[in-house]
Amino acid sequence: MTSLKPVIEVVNLGRISYVDGMRAQQRFIRRHLNALSQRSTAEPPVNALLLCEHDPVYTIGIRTARYPIEEEERLKRLGAEFYRADRGGLITFHGPGQLVCYPILNLAHFKKSVRWYVGELERTVIQLCSRFGINAETSPDTGVWVRDEKICAIGIHCGRYITSHGLALNCNTDLRWFSHITPCGIEGKGVTSLSRALKREVTTSEAVVPFLETFAKQFNCMLRC
Repeated sequence: MTSLKPVIEVVNLGRISYVDGMRAQQRFIRRHLNALSQRSTAEPPVNALLLCEHDPVYTIGIRTARYPIEEEERLKRLGAEFYRADRGGLITFHGPGQLVCYPILNLAHFKKSVRWYVGELERTVIQLCSRFGINAETSPDTGVWVRDEKICAIGIHCGRYITSHGLALNCNTDLRWFSHITPCGIEGKGVTSLSRALKREVTTSEAVVPFLETFAKQFNCMLRC
């Protein structure tokens, strides 16, 4: 008898601020944690994929214990927000034209391995790029790369095997925002996008359906939109 595939709810948040994106994640995380703690809740735990675009924002992860306030103010003067997040990784940029996906999953429903989970996210994006005719790959640095240029950043948090944060795929992002930082702290490498790699405009809307299809296949799950 074969086991049923996990069901994941797809929630499209549209374009929102980074803070509102964090609040949305917390709502789904609390449902999982309440269930694990056996607290009564009117809302059952739901594995979810939260999709969105963000207003321009620079974020830093927990590996950046002290980020100079002068640098934070400099980036804010560019017209972006600045946020200190509890994800892994160093500094990166989120903004319009970037498909951001926050999987809020209980890995007990999949495989209780953070390394496996990050690898599956990378393989999902590699397969997505392949569908667009782009040869992407991993490297010793987390994320997905087209040669020496990062097309998708990955930074996650995982507590009690409940995942949050996730990935950011550059579709038709204004890549000039990245020129003001050293993305993910990696010297000597650049960033790219689906649009730049294909030399045509690729919007987040165009990328959503193939992304969901590759995610469902890679994670062997059913998506409920």
